[in-house]
Amino acid sequence: MRILTKPSTAHCTLNLYVRYLLTQPQGSGCCELAEILKTVSHDSVNRFLCRERYEPKDLLDELVSQGWIDLVGGVVSVDDTVLEKPYAQRKATALLGYFWSSKAAQPVLGLSLVTLYYTSLNGLRVQINYRLYDKAEGKTKNQYFQEMWQEVGPWGLRPRAVTSDTWDAAKANLNVLKDDQTGFLVGVAKNRLVRLTPHQPYQRVEALEIPEAGRLVYLKGVGRVKVFCQRFKKRIVSVLCFVLA
Repeated sequence: MRILTKPSTAHCTLNLYVRYLLTQPQGSGCCELAEILKTVSHDSVNRFLCRERYEPKDLLDELVSQGWIDLVGGVVSVDDTVLEKPYAQRKATALLGYFWSSKAAQPVLGLSLVTLYYTSLNGLRVQINYRLYDKAEGKTKNQYFQEMWQEVGPWGLRPRAVTSDTWDAAKANLNVLKDDQTGFLVGVAKNRLVRLTPHQPYQRVEALEIPEAGRLVYLKGVGRVKVFCQRFKKRIVSVLCFVLA
């Protein structure tokens, strides 16, 4: 975060822009803010956005300094979403592309945003890290998650567990959490391979008889975990929780 050495004379400030985002969550354009305030030009807003460079850690530091969240004992959730831009020109930015949207049940043109959300013990939920998917970097969303996770540790974050859906429950992601001795509660695809003992052959998790209290198994490529089975409107969803040694 930029540290000012003298009072700023800028018409658009961080406080003003944050209040705008809070009152207009569906809009963030320079022209829209200028139209609402009348006293600030869209050029002033544009200069503010180009001049300042706030990082996720700046938000986290502000929340901690105000005593709003506790960095120890909460839950981190990883997820990705598509910010649809149906009327944008494909060549307008390198970050634009076609990404699968669960809401639309088809690929849509937009920006793919991968985020880490933290739920503090007091119930406050806040975004603590993020990545905009850039195909030019040649990275997967799993690699983005691993990068973000490795960043929040030195910031002092010590969550009790990490949650995700099946898309983010890749073997590499779970092993990163396992190495950090962080518990996780994630969705498991029905074709994931497990076995009851280290010497038995693997079988698909959907073939297991899973009691209500869960069952200890060995997940292929990860190790000892406990699986549960939940039913939602005739759809079976297997959920897995890492068991620390």
